[in-house]
Amino acid sequence: MRNGDDLEGFDGEASSASMISAASSPYQPTTEPVSQRRGLGGLRCDLDYLRGTLGRLKLAEVLLALTAFICIETIMECSPCEGLYFFEFVSCSALVVTGALLLLFSLNLHTRIPQINWNLTDLVNTGLSTFFFFIASVVLAALNHKTGAEIAAVVFGFLAMAVYAVNTFLAIRKWRLSSRQQSSRQSSDYIRARTESREVVHRPEIQRLDA
Repeated sequence: MRNGDDLEGFDGEASSASMISAASSPYQPTTEPVSQRRGLGGLRCDLDYLRGTLGRLKLAEVLLALTAFICIETIMECSPCEGLYFFEFVSCSALVVTGALLLLFSLNLHTRIPQINWNLTDLVNTGLSTFFFFIASVVLAALNHKTGAEIAAVVFGFLAMAVYAVNTFLAIRKWRLSSRQQSSRQSSDYIRARTESREVVHRPEIQRLDA
């Protein structure tokens, strides 16, 4: 039988072995706080964005594009149909892309993908939508057969174009402002780095002594 000293030595060796195995194990417990983990559990609706100018414009664009798409889908006969098909493609594409951006911005999902310049993305979307809604509405107005659905589609197409044009103007201002802020931040960081490097060079305690 082992005495108390032997048991204490055995326990010490066992605890040391367990600590070594735990340190070498690749499955270490994480110390990351739960609040900092990224996921879909922390989604919340940004009411400030929806109540703002850009949020209201996005909502109006989605509603107008949806209404224009519904109007064009109610047309059963057409000849020629090229203008109708083009208007259908433009309204559907604008509805899908703008709806996706509205969802990203209203839920703050775009902040989780900082690699994308979202101001420039919104600017490109609104600019292209303005241009293509103008072309599609003009073509449909020139080729329509004076039916109620076609006239309604043309009206909502021009309304969507106007709202997208206003959003494009505001997106340009926002993109320029963010670009200026980024450039000023980079210049200030550069000046701070140069200042710190000069301070390190001129510190007397690290200068070489000529003795």
